[in-house]
Amino acid sequence: MPFVLPDPEGLAPEVYPLAWLLGTWRGEGVVDYPGIDEATFTQEIVIASDGGPYLSYTSTIRLVVAPSSTAALEDEPPAPVWQTESGYWRIPPERPTDWGLTADQHPVELLVADPSGHVALYIGAVGKGRIDLVSDAIVRAASGAEVSAGKRLYGLVNGELMWAHDLAAFGHPMQSYASGRLARVEALTDDEA
Repeated sequence: MPFVLPDPEGLAPEVYPLAWLLGTWRGEGVVDYPGIDEATFTQEIVIASDGGPYLSYTSTIRLVVAPSSTAALEDEPPAPVWQTESGYWRIPPERPTDWGLTADQHPVELLVADPSGHVALYIGAVGKGRIDLVSDAIVRAASGAEVSAGKRLYGLVNGELMWAHDLAAFGHPMQSYASGRLARVEALTDDEA
């Protein structure tokens, strides 16, 4: 499925390298981590612009729950929310010289808040439909989840948004935590671009 970049009118030039992320994405994924049983989930990600030099980001994950009966399939309420996060994608105003960026990459930052009690800043590179991020800082509330580091990878593959998230948490070393494959579910309108 080809992707057409949105009309740049109304989109801050600073975020042009991230324009391919704009829209609503839905799909499925899997989570598997020590202390968490492997499970399939559904996910919706919404990435939008209000004209500022950033893109807003929200993600909602619901574990897939078997229906109580096949007859009740259509009447089943949505599965409960398992994880949400919200934040902002930004392109730093100055190109860092120590991030190891190639000529076809731009620096990128992702600021994310999670109701499990932590806030994270990821930094990395965006270019050619791929984003590589590593955590630069993670701060947690006293009652927050014990997350110490993370890595994220996002990529546009055949028109779909693929992502993977590695995590160091609860005393475990960095390892695979979750991944997903999402499809765009709505076309961009003039109000979104």
